[in-house]
Amino acid sequence: MEQYDRVTRIQAEWERERPDLDVSPQGVIGRLHRIGSHLSDRLCVVYRRHGLSEGEFEVLAALRRAGGPCERAPGELARFTMVTTGAMTKRLDRLEEAGLVTRRRAEGDGRGRTVTLTEAGRTLIDQAFTEHMQDERRLLEALTAEEAERLEALLATWLSRIEGT
Repeated sequence: MEQYDRVTRIQAEWERERPDLDVSPQGVIGRLHRIGSHLSDRLCVVYRRHGLSEGEFEVLAALRRAGGPCERAPGELARFTMVTTGAMTKRLDRLEEAGLVTRRRAEGDGRGRTVTLTEAGRTLIDQAFTEHMQDERRLLEALTAEEAERLEALLATWLSRIEGT
């Protein structure tokens, strides 16, 4: 059974205007793009409720996942969150100003820095992440457990092939 949605309409218009092109990839890519946009909009509500941008949430989450003293080097954080070191510096400036992280010289490396999650930062990310997971669970309720499992497997396969891992 084919679903009729905005992407289906766009594909039909392109098929009418450019019958020489195969527009079938839009069925997957267009829908993923729209779903991604919806997900981002919904998930950012949680971040904003905790006074964070999406990028700041990602930094705090990466620090929290580090375990132990919850610290990482700025370059490592940039790789985890896929931003430039310049963008990371701006995020860290805002988080440090808010008292959520501290920066210090790395032990044994006078040029290196270490970013550490403060107690306030840990409390905030734990609260925000709990709410974030509740929101993700609500979003997945649109699918059956079996559908979500199949989708996860397909997306994992596709992503690993695209990223070459």
